[in-house]
Amino acid sequence: MRHLFPGLLAVALALAGVTHAQDGGMVKLETADDSRGWDAVGKLVLGKKGFCTGALIGPQLVLTAAHCLYDKTTGVQLRPEEIEFQAGFRNGRAVAYRRVSRAVAHPDYRFTAENKLDRVTDDLALLELSQPIRLPSLEPFETGAAPVEGDPVGVVSYAQYREEAPSIQEACEVLAGRSDALILTCSVDFGSSGAPVFTIRDGVAKVVSVISAKAEVDGRKVAIAVPLAEPLDALRAALEDSKAGSSGGAKAVSVLSGGNGAGAKFVKP
Repeated sequence: MRHLFPGLLAVALALAGVTHAQDGGMVKLETADDSRGWDAVGKLVLGKKGFCTGALIGPQLVLTAAHCLYDKTTGVQLRPEEIEFQAGFRNGRAVAYRRVSRAVAHPDYRFTAENKLDRVTDDLALLELSQPIRLPSLEPFETGAAPVEGDPVGVVSYAQYREEAPSIQEACEVLAGRSDALILTCSVDFGSSGAPVFTIRDGVAKVVSVISAKAEVDGRKVAIAVPLAEPLDALRAALEDSKAGSSGGAKAVSVLSGGNGAGAKFVKP
């Protein structure tokens, strides 16, 4: 077992039951003006089982958490066509709707890991949409280097009790970090899995990590996120490998590692 944060042994992932996250600094993006610049964040509807959050990082590519690819009750991998990306969804409507044609998890992700912290490591997935989204008002996000301890970050996410519109929290920071995981002071809850974590410099928002889980450190509610710096290249390669390995254009989930398990985190609506 790898300890993600030696010295922070009080970290405990909240995978079962519902715990209300603190909403300090959380602002709901309910109007077109509120959401301007953030419509590339969308709700990932997972069949009839729940939802996660995802972010467009290319006209046809959505970044999210790997555990979102699994049915939370049965542990069975979802078929790509069961997943729909609703870009900029708010108040019953989205800016764009797209089905998913291909989905890959990071090659080192372990859905079956017994230790909860180990299930956070490499919890990243890349989804290829059935058609590109090309709208002047909806630009895919750039990605950037992982933040370090003390850096300010922001999160845009959907979550339980605020699933009808995204919310943004700009006033949080990196509490601790290393190459494979970050602890953030950001507020997250069920549905926030896969939400993009941003740094904003010179007015440009870049996705630097993805929300994997909520946790507690000495009784303080925090978020655990996975940095993108190195894993994103492996994800892109996995997506290309899945295309090369498919026959006749068949649509299938291509999870290069993982399998059945005790259930995904943060997909309950």
